[in-house]
Amino acid sequence: MSVNIVAFGNERDGFSEDNQQPSLIWSYLGRSALISHIDSSLSASHVGNPVCTDYQACVFGNVRLVVHDCPVWDIFDSDWYTSRSLIGGADIIVIKYSVNDKTSFQELKDSYVPMIKKALNHCSVPVIISAIGARKNGVPCTCPLCTSDRRSCVTTSEGVQLAKELGATYLELHTLNEFYIQKYFGGVLEYFMIQSLNQKSSEKMKKRKKMQKCHRVQPPQLEQPEKMPILKGEASHYDADLHNLLCCCQCADVAFYPEDFSTMVEAHKIILCSVSHLFMLLFEVKSPADIRDASIVRTAQSLFTVETGAAFPPVPRGVPPCISPVRVVVKDPVFCSCLPDILHFIYSGAFQWERLEEDIKKKLKDPEKTEHVLEKVKCILKTPGKLNTVRDCRSHQIKRLYNTSLRLFFNTPVLADVIFKIQGATVPAHRAVLVARCEVMAAMFNASILQAMSLLICAEMYQVMRLQHICELYIITQLQSMPSRELASTSLSIVSLLKKAKFHNSDCLSTWLLHFIATNYLIFSQKPEFQDLSAEERNFVETHRWPSDLYLKQLADYRNYVHSQKCHCTVM
Repeated sequence: MSVNIVAFGNERDGFSEDNQQPSLIWSYLGRSALISHIDSSLSASHVGNPVCTDYQACVFGNVRLVVHDCPVWDIFDSDWYTSRSLIGGADIIVIKYSVNDKTSFQELKDSYVPMIKKALNHCSVPVIISAIGARKNGVPCTCPLCTSDRRSCVTTSEGVQLAKELGATYLELHTLNEFYIQKYFGGVLEYFMIQSLNQKSSEKMKKRKKMQKCHRVQPPQLEQPEKMPILKGEASHYDADLHNLLCCCQCADVAFYPEDFSTMVEAHKIILCSVSHLFMLLFEVKSPADIRDASIVRTAQSLFTVETGAAFPPVPRGVPPCISPVRVVVKDPVFCSCLPDILHFIYSGAFQWERLEEDIKKKLKDPEKTEHVLEKVKCILKTPGKLNTVRDCRSHQIKRLYNTSLRLFFNTPVLADVIFKIQGATVPAHRAVLVARCEVMAAMFNASILQAMSLLICAEMYQVMRLQHICELYIITQLQSMPSRELASTSLSIVSLLKKAKFHNSDCLSTWLLHFIATNYLIFSQKPEFQDLSAEERNFVETHRWPSDLYLKQLADYRNYVHSQKCHCTVM
């Protein structure tokens, strides 16, 4: 296998007298670590100025590199057939010019670029434009006989514009040293060399498979896309999450006050109602006729009063301004003093009865008052029509009730303050529960993918790994739910998300996004952002693309075969 490189143009200054200076191509062959051997018989005349100088070398171990270096543009004027043949057989084209020779550059732009574009009309060959030399700030010639100044410099913008006309890669090499030759110019050249070898190898493999193909045309088999990586889950923190919800007071929609409004305790209706029928009655989720238990009704009336009016303290800090909290006055001062402990008991799972007893005993230091408060708590936790005993409170009965009670409010509009719309259907939910169970929604409710990425970056910065995994899972879930039409029209840059995920050490997300781009290749390959993928990333996507290029070609061939006149129904 071989790679053919054709180089046009003179990189030396038109006024320079140093004709012994090595050329760009010869400098690369002599410096590149990939070159293992150079044919000396062909390279001996590189210091002269022939019409075309040929070099041969070995690259990548056993690949033959053939270089045709044509420093004189006259080949296009004197032998158009030869120049066109050179371009037609080239795998890579290099155009060189000196930044200090404006006249030669203008001649290249006006006379020879149109010829090159004409020759490249039917082939897609990568072109590298190399602007060589450091610009000289000499005084321009003022002679009236000079129509142009050969010492004026070619600007960077002129070189870039020329590259746009040819669809080429533009490079500026200030000097032919180790950095500019081997790492800068050589890196770009070797990238196109690898692409050329991969394309030739692919075409060779397709040709071989075509030769081995049986006479009977079979429909192509579409394989399933590769499985995407699975994120590992973590242990549930259900009870702790609800307890933390009470501590942070986020999304609180209930405020308890003593009769003198001296203090305030915040809570959430959905949590209170899920544990207690008394709170269902208080917040009008159920009516006295639904409960049918006089003791619960009497306790609710004797303990609490729901107040309305403007003569109240400011809105609690945890309640959004758009939500008006329910203000509840606690009539029993002894019970009100223990209310924070009682709420901690309820939010922690409502099964740590012994701990609640000890906390209230330490606070009140009075057995009669302690028993009074505990009896009120038992009534709050009471199931209508049943007698709650101390034995019930110390058993696992309340724990089982609490672990299943929130299910009663799942997918029902009762106390719901969030509506999810899913393919025409609506699913009601509760903001407090979502915030308690999802740290992403706690930080920013209704978060977008970009906001989730911003939170992921912060989580990585402060090494909050669980939050980072939650953000990764949220982004993946959102992208998976997008239909193909939305993916094609969205302005969200998936490649940009990939770059950010890699930069911020989100390995799971970056690996998944690469598979996501490869699996939706036909959509993302049409987007401009696809060009921003690195060589390694693009190689991965091209290798794992779905459906594969081979399948699409086989499918087209099979359809042509089916609709051809040679194909007849075997039954008819």
